[in-house]
Amino acid sequence: MKDQAQKLRDIVKNGSKTVKWDITKNSSLAITEEGDKTRVITVTSGKGGVGKTNFTINLGLALAKLGYKVTILDADLGLANIDVIIGLIPQYTLANVIRKEKTLQEIIVEGPRGVKIISGGSGLKEMVNLSESQLIDLVDSLKAIGKSSDFILIDTGAGINNAVLTFVYAATEVILITTPEPTSITDAYAVLKNIVAEDKDKVIRLLINRVESNEEGISIYNKINNASQRFLDISIQKLGYLYDDSIVSKSVKAQQPFLISYPNSLISQGIELIASRLINESNSDVMNVSGLKRFINKLMSKYKI
Repeated sequence: MKDQAQKLRDIVKNGSKTVKWDITKNSSLAITEEGDKTRVITVTSGKGGVGKTNFTINLGLALAKLGYKVTILDADLGLANIDVIIGLIPQYTLANVIRKEKTLQEIIVEGPRGVKIISGGSGLKEMVNLSESQLIDLVDSLKAIGKSSDFILIDTGAGINNAVLTFVYAATEVILITTPEPTSITDAYAVLKNIVAEDKDKVIRLLINRVESNEEGISIYNKINNASQRFLDISIQKLGYLYDDSIVSKSVKAQQPFLISYPNSLISQGIELIASRLINESNSDVMNVSGLKRFINKLMSKYKI
């Protein structure tokens, strides 16, 4: 057990280098050193059906359009559906990796614009209780993915179960999605409370989906942020809001992301604006940490290794 734990620490240590920053793509700050340059962003929600998976897919495509290498990990354990929405049929999933039937690199499929997709598959309850040897294998695979990715977007399930919170706690950056529905707002705040209880310094951005007006989006953000400042002693960043649009449903039925099938639509423009905001992020909390290294260290801490 001790030898395995040391091996995992060595994997993390050997994968890290000294970080240097430079002004590069799209006037944004990007890591130019040899080691960890990946930003790991977990996308989550308190309630299902808020458009989380659609957002993750189209955000990845928008980042790819800007010239960045993107990998999407479908971590909605047991209910993964990113591949279905894109119209892909992966032969293998993360379940095969956990069972040591395939490596992580072997299950990756390429989606539109070169975005890489790692399907979560179904029946992955064993993911929640990984052994040390399984975690070592997974961490080593993630390190390899980091070398070929500027962004790793992790689409979690909804709610506050252990499987969801494991990925949320480990990520340096979290995008929390809600809709104007009162139940969605309440559940989003519940997730927020759990995040803050674990890590008060985590970068959390709020996205309000399916709004009917600018005023509605601003009102919901202010409501959640004011409650967070008053009761949780934190401020959450406003990532933006997206309008309710029928083309989302049409795109899902056609199994083609709306950023591709309706590139000039208002919601596609909104996604591209959000991608630009993330690229031009100047928040020191993000820029001063190595994304993938931080993510791996958090996973290690979660499993007490």
